[in-house]
Amino acid sequence: MDRIHHPAFDPAGRAAGPTRRHALALAGSTLVLPALIAPARAELVIDLRKGTFQPMPIAVADFAGEGGALVSGIITNNLKRCGYFLPIEKARHPEKNPPFDAAPQFEAWKAAGVQALVIGRVSRDGGRLKAEFRLWDVVAGQQIDGQQYFTDPNNSRRVGHIISDAVFTKITGVGGFFDTRVVFVDESGSKEARRKRLAIMDQDGANVRYLTDGATSVVTPRYSPVAQEVTYMAQRTGEQPRVHVLNIETGQRQVVGNFPDMTTSPRFSPNGARIALSLQQGGNANLYAIDIGSRTTQRLTSTAAIDTSPSYAPDGSQIVFESDRGGSQQLYLMGAGGGEGKRISFGQGSYSQPSWSPRGDLIAFTRQGSGAFSIGVMKPDGSGERILTEGFHNEAPNWAPNGQYLMFFRDPGGQSGGKLYMVDITGRVEVPVPTPAFASDPTWSPLLTAAR
Repeated sequence: MDRIHHPAFDPAGRAAGPTRRHALALAGSTLVLPALIAPARAELVIDLRKGTFQPMPIAVADFAGEGGALVSGIITNNLKRCGYFLPIEKARHPEKNPPFDAAPQFEAWKAAGVQALVIGRVSRDGGRLKAEFRLWDVVAGQQIDGQQYFTDPNNSRRVGHIISDAVFTKITGVGGFFDTRVVFVDESGSKEARRKRLAIMDQDGANVRYLTDGATSVVTPRYSPVAQEVTYMAQRTGEQPRVHVLNIETGQRQVVGNFPDMTTSPRFSPNGARIALSLQQGGNANLYAIDIGSRTTQRLTSTAAIDTSPSYAPDGSQIVFESDRGGSQQLYLMGAGGGEGKRISFGQGSYSQPSWSPRGDLIAFTRQGSGAFSIGVMKPDGSGERILTEGFHNEAPNWAPNGQYLMFFRDPGGQSGGKLYMVDITGRVEVPVPTPAFASDPTWSPLLTAAR
């Protein structure tokens, strides 16, 4: 691990000490992160536990250097879309090009109503892109974070997402989610003959590419928590639906299991080594777990009901699933090795599509009743149920890797189609997620900077 020196300033103008950088290989490129360039103090905080927060006024100055405006624009867009920040317009910036190597004019920024300020610059270091930023607490007159990154010039958008994550985490205390990707089902054509193919994009809707060609109809993709892999159900006309695993980087795919009957609703275990799925046999369906490496199969439930949509707890010890064994679709909990399930949903209506938060504290679900579909959360014991959003047809909640946001799709009906939305666990933030066409069944990747 090599060390670098970078001049940093506190409000009094004192230079900071040496900084450190760490090499991290991701998807064929190398990012060097992070290099801390000033002591940090937690003066600037949004307390999300209260659920009554007000978006924080923040300014993101145009980053200096070629490509700097792209990076700062991505940061601004990310912070605005997450709902916890209120980036002020550039016309209100009292300093149009605040210097990077000196403290900003705090009084002028305070007079503009700014509480936090992000400045930065982008340059070339040989053949690499070098991006640097500083986060200032304007009210306290204190730099609270500062890092630098070295990467391939083609990674400039990712650098914007990584800096967004650093700012988000420093102020909220919650892990980031901007440097992620989303796999979803892209839908085109008429309602009666809709073409469904897998697509992938950055979490903000950029860099869309297609993973399947539409020759088979695909549904319920689920990302691996630890790798760039996705499992999903695919069906070719005249054939039984099958569960597949696709390596997103190599394009290699394989069928999971050798069952003669229909397999559906796959979900990875937390370590990515197993897949739980539902196997339909006659008029009922039971849950199975398959070890991807050895192909060994374990039966988890044995009922005359329809058991489906399994989702592992983040520690791998339990599975939540939906079942109609009590007469209507409800949520049940059992050990990861199978056995009798314990019902945990008792509200009005039917419950389906459970998804366990990566933090382990909540289970998301779809609830149907009174002519509406709601997206909600409850604690793993079934208590504390809260509805986050409801409408004509909301489905398929899936967690961001930080457990703070859910993505789902909403279909208004008729000849229209689904659109993706993001909602936070307070229910106060709900924003659309842009896609090139109709879309459904979103699934979030792990944080790319955490991948190994």
